Amino acid sequence: MNSPRALLKAWGIRPKRHTGQHFLNDSRVGYEIVSASGLTSNDVVLEIGAGLGALTIPLALTVKKVFAVEKDKKIALLLRNELLESDIQNVTILEKDILRLDLKNIIDESQERLIMLGNLPYHISSQILFRTIAFRHLITAAIFMFQKELAERIKATSGSKIYGRLSVAVQYCASVHSLLTLDASHFYPRPKVDSELLLIDFDHPPNLLANDEAFFFRLVRAAFGRRRKTLRNALKCGSLGIPEEVLGQAFDRAGIDPMRRPETLSVQDFVILSNVLSKEG
Repeated sequence: MNSPRALLKAWGIRPKRHTGQHFLNDSRVGYEIVSASGLTSNDVVLEIGAGLGALTIPLALTVKKVFAVEKDKKIALLLRNELLESDIQNVTILEKDILRLDLKNIIDESQERLIMLGNLPYHISSQILFRTIAFRHLITAAIFMFQKELAERIKATSGSKIYGRLSVAVQYCASVHSLLTLDASHFYPRPKVDSELLLIDFDHPPNLLANDEAFFFRLVRAAFGRRRKTLRNALKCGSLGIPEEVLGQAFDRAGIDPMRRPETLSVQDFVILSNVLSKEG
């Protein structure tokens, strides 16, 4: 693979910083990422933001099938050329917006659950992650490169200032492991921050079960929507529409002090409170 700067210049393409286009500038790092991910020849991978192929090519040489999502039509054309030159034949390029992509159609085509992988555009990383969670019954794991600050939020534990809605949502439905970190110099154009690769394993989640998952996620969102307030006030003022009397009874039954701040509750605490409230109707 040629350098991103040289490739883009040859094709007359300028990186779009506003859409988060930061390309790996060392093909060896792509192979390192794929190796750290533990992928095998039996895996089917959906790659988000395939770009110039720095991950696509080592992925294709490792796994059974790659669905490479690349929204930018000029970049997708360049990627097709790179794959052709490398004689890669097990990659299907999808010129789609990942936030609108029908994952079920891809599952139907592959007839297997997917592993999602990608160097995520910083400005939509959270949106992609929540969408991935919503479709986790179709996905074995997500291996995503995040802005390091966001990765720290995802891994944060209760009591931390950066622990929040994203931390609870991910840790409820998956186990999270840090695979490697990359400093900003590994990308072109160079971003302002370092990055971290996380494995979000949906096949090995914590032993937690909300009776009504849709309500659980709404509860977490409402709690952290006013994180400076006490839990009682955050939920009372939120969008759940729960009478204050019912809230008070639920806190008593869940054994949770309503004067605590949302960030002090563990994922298990939120599950317990959600189950009590959903039982109350």
